[in-house]
Amino acid sequence: MIQAVRGTKDILPNNSHVWQFIENKCREVTTQFAYSETRTPIFEKTEVFKRSIGDETDIVNKEMYTFEDKGGESLTLRPEGTAAIVRAAVQNALLSQGNLLRTWYFGSFFRYERPQKGRLREFHQFGCECIGSPNPEADAEIIMLATRLLKSIGIIDFKLMINTLGDEEVRGKYREILINYLHEHQSELSEDSQRRMEGNPLRVLDSKDERDKQVIENAPQILDSLNETSKQHFETVLTMLDSAGIKYVITPRLVRGLDYYCHTVFEFQSDALGSQDSLGGGGRYNGLFEALGGKPAPSVGFAMGVERLILILDALDKVKELKSSVDCYIIYSDPKYLAYACRATSILREAGLSAICDLHRRSFKSQFKEANKYNARYAVIIGDEEIEKKQVTIKNMTESTQVVIEIENLANWASNS
Repeated sequence: MIQAVRGTKDILPNNSHVWQFIENKCREVTTQFAYSETRTPIFEKTEVFKRSIGDETDIVNKEMYTFEDKGGESLTLRPEGTAAIVRAAVQNALLSQGNLLRTWYFGSFFRYERPQKGRLREFHQFGCECIGSPNPEADAEIIMLATRLLKSIGIIDFKLMINTLGDEEVRGKYREILINYLHEHQSELSEDSQRRMEGNPLRVLDSKDERDKQVIENAPQILDSLNETSKQHFETVLTMLDSAGIKYVITPRLVRGLDYYCHTVFEFQSDALGSQDSLGGGGRYNGLFEALGGKPAPSVGFAMGVERLILILDALDKVKELKSSVDCYIIYSDPKYLAYACRATSILREAGLSAICDLHRRSFKSQFKEANKYNARYAVIIGDEEIEKKQVTIKNMTESTQVVIEIENLANWASNS
C-alpha cells in the first residue's frame, strides 16, 4: 500500500463539509468588505520568496521546497501567500486599474518542517491583502475583516496581539540598540539566535528557544524608539479598533517571522490550540512591491491557517454541528419503481433541492436508516399506492409529519420548502 507523503493529509468526504463551511464563510465575509479573489500558481520562481521573505528566515534557510526544473530554473512551492500575490499584482499591473486593490486567496502552501498538531508540510491558508494605501485605516480594516471572519465561523474566544515595528528610520535605530543588547548576552543565546543577531536581530525576538526567551524578556522595546510618525500611525489603528469594539493586547515583543513587515503587526491566538496557540496574523509591508520589481505600493494583509481553525472548532465541539445533510432522500419499495424514483429525484433537483436515492436496492427499513445517516430533512416515499395514484408521500424527518402530493405538484412543493 502506498501511503500519503509524511506531513500531508487527505481531506476525506466525512469532514470535507467543514472545509467547505470555512471557505464559504471566507467568501461571504470578503464579499461584505468588497475583496475579490486572486489565485496564483502553487510554485513560483525561487527569487520571489528569497527577495520578499528574507535570506535570514527559517522559511528560506530550512523550510522551502525548492527544485530545479528541466530548463535549469530554480522553482519553489509557495511557502506563503503574500509574495505570490504581490508578484501577480506587479506582473499584471493590477494597480493601474485603480489606486487600491482589495484581494483574498485560499489554497495550499508548503514548508518542510517536523509535522505536528496543526502544522503540516502541505497546509492551507486563507488570506487577504489591502494593496495601495499607506494609511492606518487600511491596517484597521484588515484586522476588522479577520476578526469578522473568526466570529462568523463561531470562534469568539480569541486574543488579538498587536505591536508596531515603526517605519524604516525607527527600525534602523532600534536595530542598533537591539544588536548592542544582544552582544552583551551573546553567550546566553542559542546558536540560531547568535547567527541571526547580526543579519536580522528582530528575528531573535521571535525565538521559541527557552534560553533566548530569558534574554528577550529584558531586551529594550521598540515602542520606546518610535518617532512621531510611527507613533501616530499606531495610535490611529488602535483608536479605530476601539471604535469598532475590537479588544487587543499590545505586545512589544511581537515581530512576526517575515522580513517584509513594518508598522502594524498582529497575531491571533487561541487557548484551544494548546502550546501552538497562533492561528494566524499579519501586518503592514510597504517595501515589498519595490523588492519584487514594482512601483511603491504600501500594503497590509493577514493569513490564517485553515487546519488550525478546524482544530479550534473541533476543540469547541462545533464540528458535529456542521454535519452535512441532504434535503430529500427518495425511498422506493420495489426496484421496478426505479424510473419513477428517478423522475421524482430529477424534479427535486431541478427545483433547487439536493436529492438522492438508494443505489443498493435495499429494504424499505434500510433505506430509512440511510436517510437518517445523510441527515435528510425529508423522506420522499414511493410505494404501490403512490405509483397507482401518481403521488409521493413526503415525510418530515424532524417533525415526523407527512403529506401526500401529486408528483405533478412536486416542483411547487419543493419551491416552498
